[in-house]
Amino acid sequence: MKQIILILFLIISLTSFSQENYNSETYNVTLGDIETNTFKKDSTANALVIYEQGNSYVDKQKYDLRTEIKHKIKILNKEGFDNANVTIYLYKSKDRKQKVEDIIATTYNKVNGKVTKSNLTVKNIFREEYNENYTLVKFTLPNIKEGSVITYSYKLISPFMFKYKGWDFQDEIPKLYSEYKTSIPANWLYHIKLVGGKKLTINDYEIKKGCLQMFNGASADCGNSIFAMKDIPAFIEEDYMTTKSNYLARIEYELETFRDMDGTIKHYTKTWKDVDKEFRTDKEIGKQLKKSIEIETLLSSDIINETDLFKKAQAIYKYVQNTYTWNDRYRIFKDVSIKNLLKNKSGNVSSINILLHNLLKESNINAKPILVSTRNNGFPTKIFPVISDFNYLIVQATINEKSYLLDATDSYLNFGDIPFRCLNQYGRLLDFKNGSEWINLKPSKPSNIYYKADLQIDENNIISGVVNSRRTGYHAINRKKKYHKNENEFLEKLENRYPYLEISGFEVASNAINSLDFRESYNIEYNYDSAGNNMYLNPFFVTFFKENPFKLQERTYPIDFGYKDTYFYSFKLTLNDNYTIIETPQDLNVSLPNESGRLLFSSKKIGNTLNIMLKINFKKAIYDAEYYPYLKEFMNKIVNIQTNSVILLRKNN
Repeated sequence: MKQIILILFLIISLTSFSQENYNSETYNVTLGDIETNTFKKDSTANALVIYEQGNSYVDKQKYDLRTEIKHKIKILNKEGFDNANVTIYLYKSKDRKQKVEDIIATTYNKVNGKVTKSNLTVKNIFREEYNENYTLVKFTLPNIKEGSVITYSYKLISPFMFKYKGWDFQDEIPKLYSEYKTSIPANWLYHIKLVGGKKLTINDYEIKKGCLQMFNGASADCGNSIFAMKDIPAFIEEDYMTTKSNYLARIEYELETFRDMDGTIKHYTKTWKDVDKEFRTDKEIGKQLKKSIEIETLLSSDIINETDLFKKAQAIYKYVQNTYTWNDRYRIFKDVSIKNLLKNKSGNVSSINILLHNLLKESNINAKPILVSTRNNGFPTKIFPVISDFNYLIVQATINEKSYLLDATDSYLNFGDIPFRCLNQYGRLLDFKNGSEWINLKPSKPSNIYYKADLQIDENNIISGVVNSRRTGYHAINRKKKYHKNENEFLEKLENRYPYLEISGFEVASNAINSLDFRESYNIEYNYDSAGNNMYLNPFFVTFFKENPFKLQERTYPIDFGYKDTYFYSFKLTLNDNYTIIETPQDLNVSLPNESGRLLFSSKKIGNTLNIMLKINFKKAIYDAEYYPYLKEFMNKIVNIQTNSVILLRKNN
């Protein structure tokens, strides 16, 4: 018996070992790669990069940039088949273009105990002219099955040394090992930026003497680097985040200086001082910012003669906001024209907000433009100017030593508000006199939701009452847009959302589209569940979160709500003499770490009245990834309270 147990233990041990026997050290496919069909670290993974490598260097004869790329991927199930579809993007300009050579792709399967290989043929490689800047080369690995291992490699040839090849360590599937080798001649000086916050497993650097010989006999040393990461989790997008390009672990290159073999130097990366100077003389944005406006032809005499600068700024803002329509285009560095805006009454972001800027300045109000990168566009680089990072422009007005952020493209915004799309942490304030600077982009006012329900059970045992709600900040803006877009549809959705409620007498108190808040009130009749003499009520016919938005096992990027907010729900039920309160939900008081959030839930019986209160407070706009497990549990408790809270009433005999 002991021998049998020992044999079984060895079999189980060997089986467990073989299940994770991937060869992540080389590109070569091993039997372990083929026979292993699980990935314990991420049971949700549909495919897995076992090994990948990139190697970039300058060719010694043609002096172009060459990158040799290799991928080895395990297909774990059918949902992972898409990883066998490969697209290579080739950049092109008017007179130069990237090329790809030496595409080799193979699929490995184990059939009837034997390993089979299926090779990609040249006729199954396709080219597609995608747009004026890119050509696509596409292919699909042949004979894909669950459990297949695929390998593919190719050489990318680029004449664009200013655009040194970057490397993505992280993707939508997990990776066991990702390595990038670079060899950069010393006469090319790049800014190297590691994005995503994950640490390198390998970060080696050495200088190789005389690695590149030029036609005139000159030579250059090279800086050779090896960057690598191991055990990289899949990047899965989830609610409450900015664009994933902010967080994907990768390495990027920005050319700073090129020194030619004849000694001439060309600077590509400039300082902000240089950029400020260029903006002052720019034919598009710079010219428009300096454009003189005859305010008498645009503004009413009441606005022009207003002596209170704050009231005057508000009036100018409303004029631009209500007179000119945004055409949904950003185009901050191109097609910027105040002249066309005045003529057509419609224009892009820059045209509208530069008009606002110029009108404020002409009215002796301190105004400056701010370059912004929207939430979907990614964070702008801070360590050196990369103007292409920006895609939006807003205005800062400073009145009586207080600054206001302004955007006149949205008629629902109040003075001092900017659209949610602009809440991307920071922007660049342009000051052509004192020099530009980074500023924080924060909401001007709190964003809250308040609900108050006051119900009673009448002599006929009908539960009815009044619900009042109030929203402020971005919650108000979102609600106003839904309501004013189609009032009938808004009310219909409200009624359909709560099928066990009869809603009547719906009213909106703050009806203006740019009102500071949004207030609703309506009457309800509550259809309750009963079983014999018992009545069961869920007091939360209004739910702030229907389900937990946080479902990942692990989240490696911040939770970005955009703004701090508070949710408050008050429920009051007054009973008649026919019913007695038997059971109420349990109280709860939960805090997030460092008092960065709080959940309060309480129920109190006072005579024949029951009062229930729920308050949720997120005290931070952005939570670091370390908060994720706490926020996940925090949300679980919120959802549980709203869906499972029950009031038990018993009928008096």
